[in-house]
Amino acid sequence: MTRVGLTVERLTRAGAELADEVGFEQVTVSALARRFDVKVASLYSHLKNSHDLKTRIALLALEELADRAADALAGRAGRDALTAFANVYRDYAREHPGRYAAAQFRLAPEAAAASAGGRHAQMTRAILRGYDLAEPDQTHAVRMLGSVFHGYVSLELAGGFSHSAPDSQESWSRILDALDALLRNWPAP
Repeated sequence: MTRVGLTVERLTRAGAELADEVGFEQVTVSALARRFDVKVASLYSHLKNSHDLKTRIALLALEELADRAADALAGRAGRDALTAFANVYRDYAREHPGRYAAAQFRLAPEAAAASAGGRHAQMTRAILRGYDLAEPDQTHAVRMLGSVFHGYVSLELAGGFSHSAPDSQESWSRILDALDALLRNWPAP
């Protein structure tokens, strides 16, 4: 018998909260059952297994991140759009480190195709239209931005910049300036 109040959505949100508290890798159906003080078996009427739970958390994180990015980009172009977009990723990672890690989770092709991941790529390409990049340079630039944003945020979350000057915010601002300059002066092949 299913416990009243437990739904896939509620379990997914609780799993996302758990990921932020203990780390995405530590999220399991067993850990979630302990959170609700129920037997693990009672969750299997809602979730297939821990991989299913992690997939759902990843989809939630991608959706939340895409919604925030869309709001931040509204009415912006060029460097303003680039900075707003980058700051959404950095701020989300700081506020929700487990969910941010979940957004990097490898999804099955069908799940990836149905996810908000496509919205992220569309928004990145929309930013790049302000820099007048054509293909294949636009794809190269999308990959570069994703690499820089994720790499910086991951290193910062791991404490990689906490032990040296200047402050990581100053470096972040300089990196965004450098990316803007690079995108405005994209090198010819």
